[in-house]
Amino acid sequence: MKIIDRIKDKSPFLSLEFFPPKEREQWPRFFGQVERLAELDPVFASVTYGAGGSFRDNTLDIAAEMHRRFGLTVMSHLTCVGAEKRSIAEYVDRLRDAGIHDVLALRGDMPGNEEDIWKDFRHASDLVEFVKADWPGMGVATACYPDAHPESPSIDDDLRWTCHKFNAGSDFSVTQLFFDVRRYRDLVRRLESRGVTDPVLPGILPVLSMASLNRILSLCGANIPLKLYLELQEADQAGGNEAVRRKGIEIARRQVRELLDLGAPGIHLYSLNNADVCLDILSGVPELGG
Repeated sequence: MKIIDRIKDKSPFLSLEFFPPKEREQWPRFFGQVERLAELDPVFASVTYGAGGSFRDNTLDIAAEMHRRFGLTVMSHLTCVGAEKRSIAEYVDRLRDAGIHDVLALRGDMPGNEEDIWKDFRHASDLVEFVKADWPGMGVATACYPDAHPESPSIDDDLRWTCHKFNAGSDFSVTQLFFDVRRYRDLVRRLESRGVTDPVLPGILPVLSMASLNRILSLCGANIPLKLYLELQEADQAGGNEAVRRKGIEIARRQVRELLDLGAPGIHLYSLNNADVCLDILSGVPELGG
């Protein structure tokens, strides 16, 4: 069963994102974190894919083991950067052989301004069309941006590309991280005004330090309301990283509650491979297993 069929039958739901450890020596600890979070019965778990397809074998092996060992429905990330049709076809076939029937189609982060990195795919919609045409039984999701992609000249232009991915066959979309719940509400409304009513899952990333927050904001172009930034800054001044971690978890929990109250179909939690953080965020949210 594809993820789109699972999420249509359950609301609200929880989904989780993991990143594969680079070294196999780290795998036992990683799977220990996955095992704890699997008890929350997430509707699916996604596994990221290194820049330019690096560590993609790790992604496949990790995803296959999560499905086999814990019975999780797993979605593998898939990126355009440096990808050729033959290599993507081989990868999708291997996913299906491992019992994985969903991918998250992404353009991927560009390593600098190199134009020769593009081979057979340049946009996420190209991946969507390719997978949907050759593997009609595969589910394909895409990403969207409440704050607009940093390379988009305007919010309207970004929305046009998001609609294009849905028109190409995307089953549902997962948002980039954001901190202002109103941005998610506005994105859904703008999509609906253009006839797109497919599920949009809000992606929530907890802030665990000021350094990580500033790095995230510079990389992905997300914005944070001044009030929240000042809350985190005050926590940092009062108690350093540990105080920021507590405040970040509190803010993430607040986001989850507000999004569910808005009618979001579910919550996609960027787990940071940290069960303690995820369980703290979800405490007091019984409808998501907390």
